Amino acid sequence: MSPPESKPALAACALALCLAAGAATAERGDRDKPINLEADRVTVDDAKQVAVFEGNVRLTQGTLTIRADRVVVREDKDGYQHATAYGQPAHLRQKRDGVDEWVEGWGERMEYNSKSEQIEFHTQARILRGKDEVRGNFISYNSITEFFQADGAKGSGPATRVRAVIQPKPRGQQPAAPPVSIKPAESLAQ
Repeated sequence: MSPPESKPALAACALALCLAAGAATAERGDRDKPINLEADRVTVDDAKQVAVFEGNVRLTQGTLTIRADRVVVREDKDGYQHATAYGQPAHLRQKRDGVDEWVEGWGERMEYNSKSEQIEFHTQARILRGKDEVRGNFISYNSITEFFQADGAKGSGPATRVRAVIQPKPRGQQPAAPPVSIKPAESLAQ
């Protein structure tokens, strides 16, 4: 059990790392950056392992930014964090690792489970990666299995159709092959 004064930092850290994991290839260096958290109110119940951040919540860690009206972080008996961000909508933005591209997600509710590494966007959900976009009532991504799902009927709110815009990839551009290094064969050198 951690000392009570460490719980807000633990909860903020858990939230940043948890939500960052949901953005498939998030900027790796973000995990080593300090977490900055702003909110109008913070309530920590150490006995119940719950931290609540309310009022214009803004969390940043490196390129990761989360904005919400309210964020609740719970820690289960095994030490896994479960974070829920609420907003009109709540918003997540993070740079992708190794490319000049950003991933953004919106939803009236965003949920993350650190045990399953699953992130879900509920009600008026929207994900934007580069110029590709997916909208639906529910969007989920599992960073372990790399399984992505969008559903227009699941979740709260009226059922909608899933809408996606996928940009064509430039023709003739193949991924660069790794450079080949030439080394003398040890058996021929003798």
